[in-house]
Amino acid sequence: MNTKNLVLMALLVGIGATLYVIIPGFNGGMKPDFMLTMMFIGIVLFPTFKETFLLSLATGVLSGLFSTFPGGFVPNIIDKAVTGFIFLIIVLILRHAVQKTAVNIGLVAVGTIISGSTFLAMALLLTEVPINFSVLFATVVLPATALNTIAFLIIFPIICKLLKRSNFKTSVSHA
Repeated sequence: MNTKNLVLMALLVGIGATLYVIIPGFNGGMKPDFMLTMMFIGIVLFPTFKETFLLSLATGVLSGLFSTFPGGFVPNIIDKAVTGFIFLIIVLILRHAVQKTAVNIGLVAVGTIISGSTFLAMALLLTEVPINFSVLFATVVLPATALNTIAFLIIFPIICKLLKRSNFKTSVSHA
């Protein structure tokens, strides 16, 4: 694992954490998880088991610490681990197609839905939240999916241009 790659992944997680803290919550404190968007960018750039493990762990812990959802720490860690590795498997299966932004946008949308569903299932299983899964899915996960997809659409091309001008060795810089 390259130190430069670790620094870039740390920057992505830090930017995601900053966006996560700044964005106000809605529907009882739930908020879109832009750390998830940055995790997806990191996995697309560094599609390996080690990097995905580190990104998922760091993102899960930080999301859990900053979570405004009651009892959201453990569900966040479980959610990011499950989502990170499912996303990695999809990226590895679609390795050649992932170089296209449209494919990545679809992957981020699917990944956010997987993440939101996993989080809600774990949160409802581990805590006593008096809200229905389908209500939370419709009012939080679907809007978060739209916002994460838009954020990815804006942020990813900027990061790709910066990486192509630098000497980082990522899956994007080889394309």
